[in-house]
Amino acid sequence: MSLNLPFLNKLNLPDGVSHPTWVVLDLTGPYPERSPTQPIQALLSRTESLEALRARVDALGNAEWLHGVLVRVSEFTASPATAHAIRGLLRRLSEKKRTVAFLPQLTMTALIAASGAKEIVAPESADVMLTGFAVEPTFMGEFLKKHGIEFENLRIKEYKAALTRFSEDRMDDHNREQLQAYLDSAETAWVRDLAEARGVGEDVARGWLDADFTSARAMKDAGLLDKVAYEDELVGPGTRPLQAVVDLLAAQFGKAGGKKDRIAVVPVIGTIVPGKSKHNPLPLPLLGGPMAGSDTVVGALKRAKDDKHTKAIVVYVNSGGGSALASDLMWREIETSDKPVVVVMGEYAASGGYYLAAGADHIVASPYTLTGSIGVVSGKPVMEKFNERHGLRPEGVGRASALKFTTSRAFTDEEREHMQRGIAEVYDRFTTRVAEGRGLRKERVNEIGRGRIWSGADALDLGLVDELGDLHTGVQRAAELAGLPLDAPTWTAAPKGHGPLPEFVQEVRDAAQVSVWPFGQERVLTWLDRDLKVR
Repeated sequence: MSLNLPFLNKLNLPDGVSHPTWVVLDLTGPYPERSPTQPIQALLSRTESLEALRARVDALGNAEWLHGVLVRVSEFTASPATAHAIRGLLRRLSEKKRTVAFLPQLTMTALIAASGAKEIVAPESADVMLTGFAVEPTFMGEFLKKHGIEFENLRIKEYKAALTRFSEDRMDDHNREQLQAYLDSAETAWVRDLAEARGVGEDVARGWLDADFTSARAMKDAGLLDKVAYEDELVGPGTRPLQAVVDLLAAQFGKAGGKKDRIAVVPVIGTIVPGKSKHNPLPLPLLGGPMAGSDTVVGALKRAKDDKHTKAIVVYVNSGGGSALASDLMWREIETSDKPVVVVMGEYAASGGYYLAAGADHIVASPYTLTGSIGVVSGKPVMEKFNERHGLRPEGVGRASALKFTTSRAFTDEEREHMQRGIAEVYDRFTTRVAEGRGLRKERVNEIGRGRIWSGADALDLGLVDELGDLHTGVQRAAELAGLPLDAPTWTAAPKGHGPLPEFVQEVRDAAQVSVWPFGQERVLTWLDRDLKVR
């Protein structure tokens, strides 16, 4: 591409340097999936997302004037699954440009992401936190009882732990078993990623986890790093931050799709609820954050199915599930598509998030994805003693069954039996959907279901997913299924009539409609409590 010389003069390049040869790309923060819908807005977005990062990396890879990229990984708080997706972006960039990852903090997830670069470097003073993976859920059953609140927890089956931290005062054996299995699998995935990147055997990489490193120098001697150096020792005077050359990179962006055959991307992010997608701003321990509404997701799928230029659909799922009804409605729209549908799993695609995926033609997961949790849960808080202590006296009038979900009393035996029958029916439907979608015997689905979580790597072995990869992988598979070139354009599908309010105004409007219980009258959930954060 020809360079705009007046613009280059504004870069304050040193004498003798005609154009920037290196760019610094900062990786920092959690990297959520959602991004502004316009490509240039994505490029300039202050709130970095995977989508925006993908746009930046693609532009860097296509910049003919660029020699190399210094990837500065600092205060990186993304999940292992997100880090693995970034690893894939950097690997593809490394095929076109020299890439050097600079890590002031040597953490498990930072190393996953950095392993996509050709070289990994840290300063001598780097913080070393190669600790392995762990989780620490807090159980509040005893605390709540001390305050007069108990929790009805009806579940199918023994591994379904979505509500146990509210109903119990400690972790049960089944939950501990599944969490340890997931963490073991995540560490195995880390070992494989780093072994492949560093060109060593898996036994050597596993030894790094037990080495108890305290310095970057020791990690370099062990083969985890290429060099111990400061940032100023890595690049020359032609280096500029990404924002300084954004005008040059903007030329890499065009309008995706247009009249060309293309692939639609439909996001399913957050708790699955009936109605429209929204964001819950309340700091609730269960349900804060983004919510994927069935009306919005189904509307986006319908629009993609009706669009004559769309030849395949990719559904990106980062959800622990939620409403059984809403999950089923999404599943139905995917299962009945006459266009190929590929589901790509992010950090979570569990319970209802897996339910809807079962209708797809192909499922891609990260090895670090937390998936499965094929089970059903229902329940309610019981505040009878709390009310007594504080002089609150609810008085019911009318049919007792109409007050089944009141928090002022526990379920009666008849109500509890009725609820158990209802969630058993949902579980049967769930396992049937999975068996038919994945070509498994229903008995086998029950064996690997029972509410149990699995890593993406284990899910591949069990037949719950088809392939390990990321969104790039999913788009390529969709292209193959549709007979499109691998570089076919993509577009993010939204329901017709979505707008015309600006995006932030719509979010404020939708937030005002959120209640403490966002599932409407539905109390049967295919839901995984996303309090599980891998550290």
